[in-house]
Amino acid sequence: MSLLDLIERADARTLAASAVACLDRCLPLLAGAGAEPLRPLWASCEGGRDWATRLAAVRAELGDAAGDVVGADDPAALVRAVLATAPSDFAAAPLREWADACSLLALRVHGRFDAPDGGALVDEEHVINAARGGEPAAVGPLVAGELERQVRILETLAETSGTAGSGAGLRKALDLSTEGRRVLRAVVSRRARVRG
Repeated sequence: MSLLDLIERADARTLAASAVACLDRCLPLLAGAGAEPLRPLWASCEGGRDWATRLAAVRAELGDAAGDVVGADDPAALVRAVLATAPSDFAAAPLREWADACSLLALRVHGRFDAPDGGALVDEEHVINAARGGEPAAVGPLVAGELERQVRILETLAETSGTAGSGAGLRKALDLSTEGRRVLRAVVSRRARVRG
């Protein structure tokens, strides 16, 4: 099943957790972010308890700067902008739209680090959308790894939705996301050293 199919069939819990996981993996781009700034949102993914309150707290910590970054191409600004669009309602329809945006953002961010100069890949939107739809696409290793991670997280969450193991499913999603964050942090650090 393609990434887009998984997003389309997901319930609110799965959509919220997959979206938070995508943002979680982009945290190495946010200077000054705490060690686990998204932890409050992870805690709300199971059933939406205190979602709106925790979302407001996370936005305050990470800087809700959507009005300042519209049209900006800086990856960190894009992460903040997508966080600013997170729905306060814990419901499948708005969360699906947000999860889709978070998925696309995470893939684009990883694509920037696949590109030698850190810019957008050639025909980036077409290539990423093809890959998300399950079509063969010439993506770099970071995008391929991120795509696989997103699919694994969505599958894990779907398998455990509504079961006694739902908490374990969220924990596995968090572990996969933490692993992805380490990968991106290493790439960001290496690029910073090369640039000097």
